[in-house]
Amino acid sequence: MNKYLKKTKIIATLGPASSDKETMLQLIQAGVDVFRINFSHADYDLVKKNVNAIRELNQEYGYSVGILGDLQGPKLRVGVVKEGSYLNPGDILTFTNEKIEGDSTRVYMTYQQFPQDVKAGERILIDDGKLVLEVIETNNVDTVKAKTIQGGPLSSKKGVNLPNTNVSLPALTEKDIEDANFMLDLELDWIALSFVRHAQDIIDLKELMKKHPTNKHKTPIIAKIEKPEGVKNIEQILLECDGLMVARGDLGVEVPMEEVPAIQKNLVAIARKYAKPVIIATQMMETMINSLTPTRAEVNDVANSVLDGADAVMLSGETSVGKYPVDVVANMSKIVKNIEQTHFYQNKNAPIEHEFNCVDERFITNRVCLAAVRIAKTTNVEAIITLTYSGYTAFQISAHRPNSNIIVFSSNKRVLTMLNLLWGVRAFHYDMQKSTDETIIQVNMLTHTKGYVEQGDFVINLNATPAYEGGKTNTLRLTTI
Repeated sequence: MNKYLKKTKIIATLGPASSDKETMLQLIQAGVDVFRINFSHADYDLVKKNVNAIRELNQEYGYSVGILGDLQGPKLRVGVVKEGSYLNPGDILTFTNEKIEGDSTRVYMTYQQFPQDVKAGERILIDDGKLVLEVIETNNVDTVKAKTIQGGPLSSKKGVNLPNTNVSLPALTEKDIEDANFMLDLELDWIALSFVRHAQDIIDLKELMKKHPTNKHKTPIIAKIEKPEGVKNIEQILLECDGLMVARGDLGVEVPMEEVPAIQKNLVAIARKYAKPVIIATQMMETMINSLTPTRAEVNDVANSVLDGADAVMLSGETSVGKYPVDVVANMSKIVKNIEQTHFYQNKNAPIEHEFNCVDERFITNRVCLAAVRIAKTTNVEAIITLTYSGYTAFQISAHRPNSNIIVFSSNKRVLTMLNLLWGVRAFHYDMQKSTDETIIQVNMLTHTKGYVEQGDFVINLNATPAYEGGKTNTLRLTTI
């Protein structure tokens, strides 16, 4: 039976440890719902190969696994560094615009405006804040000198954060523009934009997407929140984007680390209010990169992210370069399933009571979805079954976090894999032009065949009546299987 599948989705990042078809299949079987392709380290030929492999697995096994392309954004990095380079407190490190092999005295900085943007006294954090330096002087042209405050090993291509500096880079770099067009060529399901600070960053990406010849489906955009400005402007950003990612690695370096837990809870709550999915990312099972068991703190972290109401929890290095990619996902699935079956979780998320605007074109759909979830919460409803073309109803129902399964049928194949990111949603292809009554009988039979309901179960059907006009959802029916 499929009645008790996990509702919170798992995203796994592909990398050298997981880029063969056999491992991908094992990852999906262990609980992966969406694969993330990180374009900070992407080779286009390998990306094509991976995308084809995922789509073949979907085809062969009837999965709807989604693909999320993650743009690097204005990520600052140091260049290649000699093995064994080490910084001790008090050491002076010179950052240069010249492409050199770095060591513990000089290092190449990928960000060319760096000497113009930084001022003496500002902090430079390397490798998620493991190394801390303070700017002593800049020549405003091509070199910056900094003193080490907190030392440690300096390794190649590590990220750099400048928490006190006003960075003049746009959210979409030249590399991102090229990568975004490549993602649109491949028709990936979601595009994530890094370091979103303002709604304008999302609007710029949308403008770029409009010009793309094949982007008819309007690929949805996830805003990665990893800067204090992004947190501050979250409501405006949510009006433009289609989902959020709480990227705790850079966020915890850019804002004081002790503020991150409250920011995480707040972002999840606001995203739900806007019916946009939200992903919790970074260091969730970090120790499992090299160890077969996670720390108890990591187990708690995953469980608490689920309790916060996240749509998805994400793995980065654990599945891309870790030793035990499949075990990580299996462990994460166990934690998610277990916490979802506790009373803490089941009584947690009340439907969101919106003040709906009657003039809004989506008013009827929104009211019908809310009514469905209220009935599902107070009646023993096993599944809410809906037909959708754009996926809109799935977003609405998922945001209310009903206790029932959310089963979505769509004739639009592109939507199926995209919806796989959403909390509790299972999407299937259905392409029959029938009257509403016949459609309901058929989708209920299919839901039964797929094992989500048994005979005698209550289900709620949401439809557009008349069915064949491709209209908005306006009908709710409570049925017994």
